[in-house]
Amino acid sequence: MEIGLIGLGKMGGNMRERLRRAGHTVIGYDRNHEIADVGSLTELVDAFTSSPRVVWVMVPAGDPTRDTVKELGELLSDGDVVVDGGNSRFTDDKINADHLAEKGIGYVDAGVSGGIWGLKNGYALMVGGSPENVAKVQPFFEALKPEGDYGYVHAGPVGAGHFAKMVHNGIEYGMMQAYAEGYELLTAAAVVEDVPGVLKSWQEGTVVRSWLLDLLVNALQEDPNLDDIKGYVNDSGEGRWTIEEAINHAVPVPVLAASLFARFSSRQDDSPAMKAVAALRNQFGGHATTKAGQAATAADLGGPGDTIDS
Repeated sequence: MEIGLIGLGKMGGNMRERLRRAGHTVIGYDRNHEIADVGSLTELVDAFTSSPRVVWVMVPAGDPTRDTVKELGELLSDGDVVVDGGNSRFTDDKINADHLAEKGIGYVDAGVSGGIWGLKNGYALMVGGSPENVAKVQPFFEALKPEGDYGYVHAGPVGAGHFAKMVHNGIEYGMMQAYAEGYELLTAAAVVEDVPGVLKSWQEGTVVRSWLLDLLVNALQEDPNLDDIKGYVNDSGEGRWTIEEAINHAVPVPVLAASLFARFSSRQDDSPAMKAVAALRNQFGGHATTKAGQAATAADLGGPGDTIDS
């Protein structure tokens, strides 16, 4: 079968290859013409030899995706389907779907997880859309998902796929933060001499084993002290949207919220908030403050035996 794929970056390029290995014909377009199969969206749509046409969009969320969907709306025909496989906010999906529906074009939102490992392992797919439109894309979902019974769900109507992926990524934030905090505590304790070995020992037989743990072990094998990595962490949006939706639905998500705020803290070389905390401790308790550029002393650090309020 034929499918158009727009956006051939780290994930899109591997998805093209996985689809081709499954026997599908993929017509790929990217702004980088060196990796594209065609030079424009018009050429992509014209290259199809059968219908209905399915075009999968893998470009950055926001305006790039919205603009691409609008352009496809002018090029595709009644019965064709557009799949948004990027990390769009689920609230964009109904807008895109309604715009395309005016022209008889279907719309499916697909949350895609798997990163750079998806080519080998397959991609977990969370899909939203009408049964009719999802059915038109189903052969491609089957090619992209992992082998076996898991890794794919038709989560509900338009928007459900991206909502599910948003929550997935919010959980991912929390899990990564938990591993990171455990790693830091292990490195802080002099009694543990082989921190990478401890984490590696958790990979089998423990309740905390996971793919994320495997990836942390891989990272430590390459750089045992993570000396080549700066502790600065961006967020791509899904974590923020998860917290906003938790507020909208009055659902408590303290772990997910804390993990997002920890990323914000990572971007501060010298946190203004913690400066204020240090100043307040000094004011009410006479606790010592550490000057900029000065290392903290044991007395500065205090401890559980400190009788003054902390």
